[in-house]
Amino acid sequence: MLRFATIGTSGICERFCDALAQSEGAELVGTYSRDLARARSFGEPRGASSFFDSLDELARSPEVDAVYVASPNALHAPQALKMIVGGKHVLVEKAFASNEREARGVFDAARAAGVVALEATRNLHTPTFSAIEKIVAHELGPVRLATLRFSKVTSRMGRLLAGERINIFDPRMSAGALMDIGVYCVEPAIALFGKPDVVRALSVTSVVPGCAPDDPCSAIDLAGEALLGYGDKVVSLSYGKTSDDVLPSQVEGERATLTWEPTSGPVDLRLYEHEDKGQVFRVESARGRRLEVPMPENDMVCEIDDFVAAVLGDERALAARERFERVTLDSLAVMDQIRSQAGVRFPADLG
Repeated sequence: MLRFATIGTSGICERFCDALAQSEGAELVGTYSRDLARARSFGEPRGASSFFDSLDELARSPEVDAVYVASPNALHAPQALKMIVGGKHVLVEKAFASNEREARGVFDAARAAGVVALEATRNLHTPTFSAIEKIVAHELGPVRLATLRFSKVTSRMGRLLAGERINIFDPRMSAGALMDIGVYCVEPAIALFGKPDVVRALSVTSVVPGCAPDDPCSAIDLAGEALLGYGDKVVSLSYGKTSDDVLPSQVEGERATLTWEPTSGPVDLRLYEHEDKGQVFRVESARGRRLEVPMPENDMVCEIDDFVAAVLGDERALAARERFERVTLDSLAVMDQIRSQAGVRFPADLG
């Protein structure tokens, strides 16, 4: 059994621990929080036996093999590096790091230390995404257009508009709509089509409360859209934290169109095959053909299983890890460009 500790006590960490309890190859043994009592109250009901309020102690612990990092984005790379120095494998919540440069440093350190570093991009590790990849490659014909979208209203928007500085809209935390929500759109696009030749983006931004006039990190994005150009195709990304997007994502090929939703964890796949009816300006198969793919109730089990297999040296899992590393780096490179065009900078960009 791979012995996991967690960094973080948020809702996503709760969901991870639930998935960990369903995994046959891993178990929860430890939890970290800056407050030791909080680490204990989070971990004890979930079966943990070791509790930490020191990252150094966690990194040195002989009771822990791997660490799930689910702290604010700005802390992902520094904390992952500390765990790697301690010989721990790391599964890092998205976004993996503040920017491509930081991510590359983490992957290089993991490789040098002989441990596995993987981004917890749950929507790429599911059976449904594997099905999406196969359909895009073999059933749609040449792809010309694709749209990946995910927007969801956050209750914290009211606090931001009221003048409160909060983590999810704070450049110091490497946060904002793109890093929190848009990443669910960027990474599938990169996984399906690779790194684009051109990135063009527009964003809705806000000045962060409490920033000094000369602060270079005073803007944060609330919503945005980006076009990724590949020469033979264009991929559109739409994301935000100010509204609810109710449309599915889709990939449009010359022979068929594939739709799925939600983007953050696809479960409803539909294939619309093109029917040549001449100048009929409608899709004849209006409902499409639903494609059933078995899915676990908690899809984070999939990323845990892939991570455990890579740690155990499974050749297929190790090859997949190399591919996922490239997806992470190329996705962050795209997000770096989007943020640059939006005027959103993080402290990690300035070093």
